[in-house]
Amino acid sequence: MEDSLRKALSEKQAAVDAHGSAVRDLKASGAPKDAIDAAVQGLNALKLDKASIEKQLQAALTNGNDANAVSREAFRQSLVNTLERRLFYIPSFKIYRGVAGLYDYGPPGCAVKSNVLAFWRQHFVLEENMLEVDCPCVTPEIVLKASGHVDKFTDLMVKDEKTGTCYRADHLLKDFCKEKLEKDLTIGGEKAAELKHILAVLDDLSSEELGAKIKEYGITAPDTKNPLSAPYPFNLMFQTSIGPSGLSPGFMRPETAQGIFVNFKDLYYYNGNKLPFAAAQIGQAFRNEISPRQGLLRVREFTLAEIEHFVDPDDKSHPKFAEVANLEFLMFPRAEQVSGQSAKRMLLGEAVSKGTVNNETLGYFIGRVYLFLTSLGIDKERLRFRQHLANEMAHYAADCWDAEIECSYGWIECVGIADRSAYDLRAHTRSIYDKSGVPLVAHEKFAEPREVEKLIIAPVKKELGLAFKGNQKMIVEALEAMSEKEAMEMKAKLESIGEVAFLVCTLGKDVTITKNMVSISKEKKKEHQRIFTPSVIEPSFGIGRIIYCLYEHLFYTRPSKTGDEQLNVFRFPPLVAPIKCTVFPLVQNQQYEEVAKSIAKSLTAAGISYKIDITGTSIGKRYARTDELGVPLAITVDSASSVTIRERDSKDQIRVSVEEVASVVKEVTDGQSTWADVLWRYPTHSSVSVDE
Repeated sequence: MEDSLRKALSEKQAAVDAHGSAVRDLKASGAPKDAIDAAVQGLNALKLDKASIEKQLQAALTNGNDANAVSREAFRQSLVNTLERRLFYIPSFKIYRGVAGLYDYGPPGCAVKSNVLAFWRQHFVLEENMLEVDCPCVTPEIVLKASGHVDKFTDLMVKDEKTGTCYRADHLLKDFCKEKLEKDLTIGGEKAAELKHILAVLDDLSSEELGAKIKEYGITAPDTKNPLSAPYPFNLMFQTSIGPSGLSPGFMRPETAQGIFVNFKDLYYYNGNKLPFAAAQIGQAFRNEISPRQGLLRVREFTLAEIEHFVDPDDKSHPKFAEVANLEFLMFPRAEQVSGQSAKRMLLGEAVSKGTVNNETLGYFIGRVYLFLTSLGIDKERLRFRQHLANEMAHYAADCWDAEIECSYGWIECVGIADRSAYDLRAHTRSIYDKSGVPLVAHEKFAEPREVEKLIIAPVKKELGLAFKGNQKMIVEALEAMSEKEAMEMKAKLESIGEVAFLVCTLGKDVTITKNMVSISKEKKKEHQRIFTPSVIEPSFGIGRIIYCLYEHLFYTRPSKTGDEQLNVFRFPPLVAPIKCTVFPLVQNQQYEEVAKSIAKSLTAAGISYKIDITGTSIGKRYARTDELGVPLAITVDSASSVTIRERDSKDQIRVSVEEVASVVKEVTDGQSTWADVLWRYPTHSSVSVDE
């Protein structure tokens, strides 16, 4: 519809221009007044038609988006104000005007984060019997050189040529294209298609292509309108040196995974030399973002929780896959994205059996991630699993999916679940071989010797070095990483025509490989064991992103009892709530305060976090204050023998004896019973006092 309206508008504009020119010619030639009036009347009719098409196009482009954008912005502002005022998080170094991309978590924010991580450990580490490790944040350069981060962990940056302010080049081009498509009604269908194509292939553009588009569209620095430099790569890692000499370079780790990979040999031994097994790590990671924005969603220091599940590349089945096979949720496969369709509900078992998801182990973790996020309180209707497009995937990856959560900023990637094949262990094996190390491999012993056919790929480094100089290492790595099918196809072409075009993803281009540059063969031999490099399935969780989306999904407002103000509420499930309950004496009274302190002791003994408030503020205001912190239950002391327990969202109350109150609260907050379960077991309480 948009394309047809743009075409109609373009044609109508051409008609208006032609008719306008005709009117001017009539006036210049002194034509009769009747002829001029008729021509002007025709021109006005064309302008009205044009205005009507513009209105239709505007409606098609916005589809209510303008109102939604205002609504989203107002909601976000209300949420962020509440989060900062109640100290969930605040900008770091605030008294020194802060630093972009750095935030401090306050007491309730720390408690929410701690609860999320505790559940992550329970849901993954304990449930799957994973091996948890804790590795240093400072990482030697040699480790990150082997993993590819030193050479490739970059974003393209441009600078304001006068002020030196830096911007991410792709962000500027993306913002320009989106604004043009949404707000400029004058661009024709062909131009609109071009801008949409740029958005689709943005991640694939080279620095030269990106620079050419920025120049072609006249994109300037957003703040000053000054000209911009050509794009150039900027490595996102924070560099440091280890030790006082400065001779041992290092970096603050950009991810936690490498600490697990370099410890594979010891972890494999600890696990009894058996596969599969998983290692997990929670820790800080650091990325020197060019232009941090969107609050907690894009920061320079953040918490990652990562799992590396090592599995036999020939057997990626999972013994517990049946437990998640019947889960149904929104999935956005590659085919649907390419054809312009929307995400659709799919059974996970069906997605794996049809090959949409590459294997059972990857599918199992997708299902477990879905259960983890929804248990925290993420809205099922605003959670989808999007498959990476071909141009997003690394050349070595078998399949990748992102758990994306919708919030006021759009769909945000919060968890990546990738089958990284054997790339990481092979990369470190190559590196340590250079230093006379040991290979990071697994062994499968045979009961009887087997005759096996082995693929041998032997790059001739001398010939490759002469032909490709500094790119030799990347080409060697790409050749050695070929699958058997790719290798045998290359062998056939080399034998028939003597050369073959070979795509090296790390270079982003084809190179010509000749017969003298690589030897490819198969050898038969008897083996007593199979030695192989395990594949890795990696779920990687951005904890800060998950928490921010959780805040958005669980925040709402409701009118006070008098209706004169809107009160903020976080509907945290007890699992996540920063404080599980509050204790209020109804009035300032020595006897009630003693009962409140006694209850507080019993809550402490039961391991329940609580907040006690013995101020003289009205009970309604105290309820409102704790609702704003997301506290699920409030205990009000209004007698010496029994108390009321109020549930945050329904505001229903039950009456419970002082002796039982801690056990009832623990029952609900531990998830042993729901509020509905206890509601029918205890007498309800109706209060005539003002609740809010």
